[in-house]
Amino acid sequence: MANQQISLPAKLINGGFAGIVGVTCVFPIDLAKTRLQNQRAGQQLYKSMMDCLVKTVRSEGYFGMYRGAAVNLTLVTPEKAIKLAANDFFRFHLSKDGKGLNVFKEMLAGCGAGTCQVIITTPMEMLKIQLQDAGRLAAQQRVKATMIPCTKLAAATAVHCRSYNVSPVTITRKLSATEIAQELLRTQGVRGLYKGLGATLLRDVPFSVVYFPLFAHINRLGQPSPEENAPFYHSFLAGCIAGSTAAVAVNPCDVIKTRLQSLQKGANEETYNGIIDCVRKIWHKEGPSAFLKGASCRALVIAPLFGIAQVVYFVGVGEFVLGYTPFNLYSS
Repeated sequence: MANQQISLPAKLINGGFAGIVGVTCVFPIDLAKTRLQNQRAGQQLYKSMMDCLVKTVRSEGYFGMYRGAAVNLTLVTPEKAIKLAANDFFRFHLSKDGKGLNVFKEMLAGCGAGTCQVIITTPMEMLKIQLQDAGRLAAQQRVKATMIPCTKLAAATAVHCRSYNVSPVTITRKLSATEIAQELLRTQGVRGLYKGLGATLLRDVPFSVVYFPLFAHINRLGQPSPEENAPFYHSFLAGCIAGSTAAVAVNPCDVIKTRLQSLQKGANEETYNGIIDCVRKIWHKEGPSAFLKGASCRALVIAPLFGIAQVVYFVGVGEFVLGYTPFNLYSS
């Protein structure tokens, strides 16, 4: 990066294509992660990731595992494009002296990339979480309904599926991302889509600070020479290792973000007034282990997601599409 100009359009194509491929592959695990993180003590519907996926398929069908995938696939292109391209942009400008970047500058570039991406990440995660968690809330309502007398069933099914209720919607009503976005904009303005912005920054900035330098150093081990790129399989492994490490490191922040962005609440599920209030309530009511909920799922999501992303990115799909370089899978 120090000795060559970067092509921003090519980097944007690389990041977008990488995001679409990666999300398509790992979205069901991400859905399980969201549902596990939103479970409260004493109201656990799912015992593990596999238990969550099996129950989801049984109750919602195969495509139930992809609830919220549409909004993710729509917004992941600009999100991944901004993240990866911004990191390259900052690395390029921080290495103007022609020397390689030290660890501090690599972390600084990652920090800049993480800060830039929340413009897209926050509303994307906000909408995705509502759709992903809807099945857990519906299942919770079904379990509750089987435990009450039939005479009370009609009253139980009238529970609203939105905590921000503006118009009543019963649990049988499936909301789309567009409907949720429209209602948030109507009732709260743009600020509604950016609920949890602070928690998203708290997660994404440290993630990028850890991920990008770690990936760069691991990937460098596979380079035949300083002028050549590592083969695609080494970039894949480097992306998996760096991604899973960073994902587990910031998982407590991801739990906080998920809780703050969940507008729909189940029975007896508390609300939170900001990051500090969320941390305090989770710590006192569920214990410190609650901050590691979904950590294995998140590692399984992020590892292949960033492994695939880095392969696509370093293969140079964007450069090939724009006619800058030939396509070479092994030496890319």
